[in-house]
Amino acid sequence: MASDRRATVIVTRPAAQSDALLARLHDAGFDTLEFPLINIAPVADDAPLCAVLDELYAPEPDCYALVVFVSPNAIDQAFSRMHAPWPADVPVAVVGPGSVAALARQGVSAATHRVISPSADDADPRFDSEALYTAIEASFGENGLEGRRVLIVCGNGGREWLAERMTEAGARVEKVAAYRRVLPEPSMQKWERIHALLAGAPHTWLLTSSEGVRNLDELAREHLTDDEIEALRRAPVVCPHPRITEAARQTGFDRMSVSGAGDERIVEAIDAMFPRTPGDAGAAPVNASVSTSVETPSATAPASQPEQPTARSAAYQPAQSSMTDSNDSKKDSPQPNVKPNSPNTPFTPYEQQAKKGGGASVVLLWFIVVLLAVAAGGGAFVLNRKFERHDAQFAQQVAQTDAQSAELRAKADQAASATAALNTQVIQLQGKLSDAEAHSQTLQQQYQDLASNRDDWTIAEVEQILSSASQQLQLTGNVQLALFALQSADERLAATTGAQVVTIRKAIAGDIDKLKATPSTDLTGLAIKLDTAIDQIDQLPLAGEAPIARARAQAAEPADSASVAAATGEPRWKVLWHQITAGIGQQLSSLVSVRRIDNADAMLTSPDQGYFVRENVKLRLLSARLSLLSRSEPTLKSDLKAADVALACYFDPASKKVQSVRDLVKAVDAASLAVSVPNLNASLAAVHQFKRGG
Repeated sequence: MASDRRATVIVTRPAAQSDALLARLHDAGFDTLEFPLINIAPVADDAPLCAVLDELYAPEPDCYALVVFVSPNAIDQAFSRMHAPWPADVPVAVVGPGSVAALARQGVSAATHRVISPSADDADPRFDSEALYTAIEASFGENGLEGRRVLIVCGNGGREWLAERMTEAGARVEKVAAYRRVLPEPSMQKWERIHALLAGAPHTWLLTSSEGVRNLDELAREHLTDDEIEALRRAPVVCPHPRITEAARQTGFDRMSVSGAGDERIVEAIDAMFPRTPGDAGAAPVNASVSTSVETPSATAPASQPEQPTARSAAYQPAQSSMTDSNDSKKDSPQPNVKPNSPNTPFTPYEQQAKKGGGASVVLLWFIVVLLAVAAGGGAFVLNRKFERHDAQFAQQVAQTDAQSAELRAKADQAASATAALNTQVIQLQGKLSDAEAHSQTLQQQYQDLASNRDDWTIAEVEQILSSASQQLQLTGNVQLALFALQSADERLAATTGAQVVTIRKAIAGDIDKLKATPSTDLTGLAIKLDTAIDQIDQLPLAGEAPIARARAQAAEPADSASVAAATGEPRWKVLWHQITAGIGQQLSSLVSVRRIDNADAMLTSPDQGYFVRENVKLRLLSARLSLLSRSEPTLKSDLKAADVALACYFDPASKKVQSVRDLVKAVDAASLAVSVPNLNASLAAVHQFKRGG
């Protein structure tokens, strides 16, 4: 039962790795609680492990010169993935006895293979990386591994000291992970046991790894109260190695004991931590053996021997009782020296029997009494001397133990001082590292800001170039200037990366293609034609002025008959007759004129109104000229159409001058199809979208 046990030992090894230790602790009178602080799990990807294990069977000189297993877990995980026995020519190095036993379970032992491990025969054996390296160096020599391949099979994380030291020695060290350590989550029943133990029950913690110490601290912060955490740190702790003790001290534990490697040493350390008491079940056999050795000389005394009331005999009274209990079976057996009285023998009083014996029997009796007294005194003296020697030896051992404890305290104080100094340096280094990280983040942010600002500046510059090019294109229609501006903007964007920048470049490329496909137009020549037409408007005859002008022209013709007769060779009178008759006919024809008039307003236009008609036509042509220069095709066509309608309605259609002006207007109208130019809206829209997205 738990109440009969000396204390409770909390074993924190990984699950299913403490069966032998638990059995030893149980035999020593301790109660146990398995509370794993590390779970061993296979690696997520075992392909690298299988690959290096296959290389063990490669021929020389490619094979590994040494394979180091850092723990029994590494051995079990590696051998579970091997499909052939371990090659006999490949040496194996392990840290401690547990790993040696694990190798033996896999069929690898010193009898058939070369197994290197720290020696367990030393007065104070150590089983760590430093001791293993010393054993390897002793086995291979100082430079025996120089230039040769060494494989270290380990778990995730762990110390790098052995690998670094072997690398410094010239070996080509390769590491492979065979398992990974996982932080377990103990059950609620185990936490209930922990709460009960921390409430005041005698217990101790067995911490077998530095990582387990850190995991215990992390789990305690999650599941224990502040008072329970304080009780945990005051609880006694047993560690197999000083390095684990140092980790426990840094975590906050203040009662640590170093046991050394091996289950036997651990049990001895825990046994010394909780001394046995007379009420313990395990103490009875020891006391019984002592009592037996002390009471053996008095077993031959006669039954009638009186008791000697000394302090020593009183002290060993329980042992006598135990011997009596063990000899109860002899009470019923007959005594060989006692003869039963015959039924016919008469009774003799005591006085008569004493007289019959005489003085010889009395002397003999007193002699025996004195002899027993002397023997008892000598035995007491001898026992006292033995006890005194034992007391002196015990006092000497206590003094030596005190001296060793003082020395250990001094070393512990020195180690604590060194640890404090190292902690101070670590804190300083952490502060410097934090400052460096802060500077790095600041520089990174500045770089990002600079890169972002550079992109923003480039986009802003491109937007300005595109806006100016668009304005110039709409005002002057200079396609070549706009094309040059777009090409310049594309070159600036070529140095900037990003999906939206690529979108802008695609839009600019589309606008460049549209500008290259735009036909060229002679705006100057069209403007000159409109200027020529405007200059001729004042000389064009109106439709109502045409008959009068022709009559005046006919009346103004010369009537020199002599020159006509000389020119034609006819008689002068005949020429004169023709002139007279022609004049009479013209006069008669001028009185009546028959014409078709489609626009009555043109005939009703007075000379004063004709001025305003001409000015209106000129204004239309001037507006058309401005529309041409501004490349406003709809306005240009509207003005040209209005001017042509006015010329057809209000001016003489038979006049060659009118026809010439109308031809100029129509020529400009026909060329106005190529006046409009494409815009740069696609490129500008892409730039605006980039700025909104930024």
